[in-house]
Amino acid sequence: MIESAAHKLAHELVNRREAINRELSRNGVRFGIYKNGEYHDRLFPYDPVPRIIESDEFDELEKGLKQRVNALNAYLKDIYSDKSIIHDGVIPEEYVYTSAGYFPQVNGVTPPGGIFAHIAGEDLVQGEDGRWWVLEDNLRIPSGASYPLFVRDIERRISPRLFRDVHIRDNREYPRLLRKAMDFVSTEGIAVVLTPGRYNSAFFEHAYLAEKTGAALAFPEDLEVVDNKVYFLDYAGKRHRVGVVYRRLSDEYLDPFAFNPDSVIGVPGILSAYRSGNVAIVNAPGNGAADDKAIYYFVPQMIKYYLGEEPILHNAPTYMPMFEADRKEVLDRLGELVIKDVAEAGGYGVVFGSSLDAKAREELADRIKAEPRRFIAQEVIQFRDIDVFDPSTGRMSPRKCDLRAFVVTGKNTHVWYSGLTRYSSVPGQMIVNSSQGGGFKDTWVLAPETGVEHEFGAEVQVANLLSQSRHHSLSLVTASKADNLYWLGRYTERAFTTLNQFFPFYDRVMDTDVDAFRPFAHALDLPEDFEDFDEFVRNFLYDGTNPDSVRSAVTAAFNNAVILRPELSSRLLQYVELAMTNITDAARKADNAEDLYNHRDLADDMLAFWGGIENSSVDPTLKAFIFIGKYLERIDLYTRFGLTMADMEAPLKKLASYSMVLDGMPLPSCFADGLSWLVGQLPSRGYQNVADLLKKYLDDYSGRISALAIKDMGSLSSMNMDAKRP
Repeated sequence: MIESAAHKLAHELVNRREAINRELSRNGVRFGIYKNGEYHDRLFPYDPVPRIIESDEFDELEKGLKQRVNALNAYLKDIYSDKSIIHDGVIPEEYVYTSAGYFPQVNGVTPPGGIFAHIAGEDLVQGEDGRWWVLEDNLRIPSGASYPLFVRDIERRISPRLFRDVHIRDNREYPRLLRKAMDFVSTEGIAVVLTPGRYNSAFFEHAYLAEKTGAALAFPEDLEVVDNKVYFLDYAGKRHRVGVVYRRLSDEYLDPFAFNPDSVIGVPGILSAYRSGNVAIVNAPGNGAADDKAIYYFVPQMIKYYLGEEPILHNAPTYMPMFEADRKEVLDRLGELVIKDVAEAGGYGVVFGSSLDAKAREELADRIKAEPRRFIAQEVIQFRDIDVFDPSTGRMSPRKCDLRAFVVTGKNTHVWYSGLTRYSSVPGQMIVNSSQGGGFKDTWVLAPETGVEHEFGAEVQVANLLSQSRHHSLSLVTASKADNLYWLGRYTERAFTTLNQFFPFYDRVMDTDVDAFRPFAHALDLPEDFEDFDEFVRNFLYDGTNPDSVRSAVTAAFNNAVILRPELSSRLLQYVELAMTNITDAARKADNAEDLYNHRDLADDMLAFWGGIENSSVDPTLKAFIFIGKYLERIDLYTRFGLTMADMEAPLKKLASYSMVLDGMPLPSCFADGLSWLVGQLPSRGYQNVADLLKKYLDDYSGRISALAIKDMGSLSSMNMDAKRP
């Protein structure tokens, strides 16, 4: 009865699909894919019809998932210490030591709290008979929890009546679960989320989880190891001890001293600090030894061996070509099975034998014979189709879906009351990974008859749900992020003021003064040799290859903003996201545009962003970094356009007030560089008095400039309107 009502009401979300997707877009819910060697940032396709799991059914899943992850943790602890499961002949040693995920560098290391897999992503499918099958265990850096977490929040606000009428278990606990696990294993110091960089496919999730857990988002260059301890470096070069690192980069790249010496995205020496017990790493290095697709074959035996229990969840029937009998079975039935390369992930290296012609099948058979350890084969499970709304037809279309359930282990093991349901992009296609073009659904776990159930039961107070989202202060801002804050201020101002100043010139052209745009172009050091005014308009407003265009300024603001999600919050960054969407849409429609009123939206986005920052609880020093950049840019632009001293009075006062916030504090070099360059330009523009005033700020800044160089040479904050500007 409850499930029937839930399905009926859930379909109401179809009518709100566009509104939900608009919210996802404006909040930057993205993932990246690499195609033909190029990075493409795109929205994660979302389907509004959720997967619904009945309460009793999920309770059974929960027991099985806890059992499985507890056994996997026991296995990891064992193979990196006593190796009893090998000595007792349960798993052949060649399977353990030939696993690409086994690292002897961590042999003998028991991590803080004795936990290896703090976060497990368990991939399951539901067969047509209703039984659940585990397809994979992901114990290294499983991703995807942020998407259902984020979209549920939107769904609740888009259709509040639906969530009053249907009792669904609350999924907002994930940040709390994650932070509690991090705190449980932390040694001494702050918590950080370590991301390999802006162009990682899951960067949105890295930044979002840092925001929601109150951890600092760190790039590899922000951490250093001294005396076997890990430190976070702020913009002034001060060290902050790190107690736990939630790493989101692979083992191979984690530490060039211990793993791949060619890695440029690792933290040199972090493994030594980990081995010494001075820092916890979530998830532990070496976990790949347990989520190897070949080791998957032995998980049922692990459960019996370590826990003395029968497995609750089913493994897909699997064959190991290294075993002679299994190899014969695989080769005889190659056309019926699915073959998986154990070294691949993300849906890559998966081959359905039925899709191969005779020649391709023969080539695959030869590869299996030559490298039997590299492959496993599984029976094809005909898993249940789930309806997906097809916007091209306006109808429901059945698609294959899997479920990634998240299991978080700290003091206790918890199964999150939600999960990432992924669906295939093509009807009938079995591979559902986002890297293969798939989309995602929310996963609703129905509450018991007694009502909504929270992960921590009655102890949870909704009012304090996001208490871990602590305010970030300047003390945890790195050199590169200080630069990002400053340039975010400059680029948002650049887009706003150049756009506003453009329209009076545009009106003069419309009044038959065809050369009126040339003074505008001259003021900004832009080319003046366009024969056609419309060509100039397109180039100045929309040309993304022109670094002087409004579109380039908005893009630069966006690239600086997305890195600052934990400091500024998703709520505020959505205005920069909106500006990016608006200028991109305007560029697409430029040739057919009949008016320029839409550009008011772009200006409004900037005003909303600045107002939101000013009125938010963001640390005042962080605000000052942004607004000093903003008002330096405004003074530069106003003097370029020859505005009066009366016009200059307000930005000069604003610059003074925000500079006072930072009185006595060390400052990043971008402040002094920007001021110095501007002071040198103003006399030739006829503003000697303004130059004299700014020189006083420069003299004050010069004694407080941090000498710490920005180590991130790939910083996205250095694009300038012309080659002379810092």
